[in-house]
Amino acid sequence: MKIAVLDGYTLNPGDLSWDSLEALGECIIHDRSAPEQVVPRANGAEIVLTNKTVLSAESIARLTKLKFISVLATGYNIVDVEAARRRGVPVSNVPTYGTESVVQMVFAHLLNLTLHVGHHARTVREGRWMNSVDFCYWDTPLVELQGLTMGIVGFGRIGRSTARVARAFGMNVVVYDITPHSEMPDGYRRVELNDVFRESDVVSLHCPLTSQTENLVNAEQLTLMKPTAYLINTSRGPLIDEQALADALNNDEIAGAGVDVLSTEPAAKDNPLLTAKNCHITPHIAWATRAARERLLKVTVDNVAAFIAGKPQNVVNNVKS
Repeated sequence: MKIAVLDGYTLNPGDLSWDSLEALGECIIHDRSAPEQVVPRANGAEIVLTNKTVLSAESIARLTKLKFISVLATGYNIVDVEAARRRGVPVSNVPTYGTESVVQMVFAHLLNLTLHVGHHARTVREGRWMNSVDFCYWDTPLVELQGLTMGIVGFGRIGRSTARVARAFGMNVVVYDITPHSEMPDGYRRVELNDVFRESDVVSLHCPLTSQTENLVNAEQLTLMKPTAYLINTSRGPLIDEQALADALNNDEIAGAGVDVLSTEPAAKDNPLLTAKNCHITPHIAWATRAARERLLKVTVDNVAAFIAGKPQNVVNNVKS
């Protein structure tokens, strides 16, 4: 079978091997594909792999030989899965590859917000410590996590793992999930959404982007937060009303934010969070540790092999074959 990879660079910028995928068929790998290149590059391929390159209904309709789409990610909103379903084309994703890496980024942001390690290291490099009249100094409040409350919005795999690490730091954990679970692990407390924002010293977002969750964090929710509280988002950018968050930060209504995702990526020049007070933005890299990318590639290859064997797995659009 002919396999086309539309945007392989972010998964594999050169430190991984495509050999296991190339062993499954004739494989053409593109680092990036502009919208107008999607159909010409995927034309004639039975299997198409994409990370963030959009496969629209129009593109799917024009790819007459297309039989299978594998998304190089967990989120699959860049594919019109309903159009694929109507064509009888299964769409698979990779649901679990990045959990621990994303959790690590949650706490990288949180520790940065509470201890400002980068800032203080920079002042030492600039020579300030050697000229200090005291043996130490700090420019911001230094905050201990033990005893604080972390609010988890979305209690799937990543939310649960984040809660586990929070407990290891000695934090209390409150949880809100749109889909209630029958059981809540010991040590966690389920609350309503408003109570998460009202009670928490840190709110961490771990829910998918849907019509229900878009702008979930808005001015109304932000006004419930403590002025000492932090907001972390490693999930999806549009969960947050970014202007409302910028206003809350600039008006000292909350203490800080750490986000790995924005509503438009790459970042738009006029995004208000780029200039907001104490807002730290990383360029959507929580998923990108080498270990996570190795798992992502392995499961993707497994998805392709399973489809070729007539037993597609991790299918998200209810097409069996």
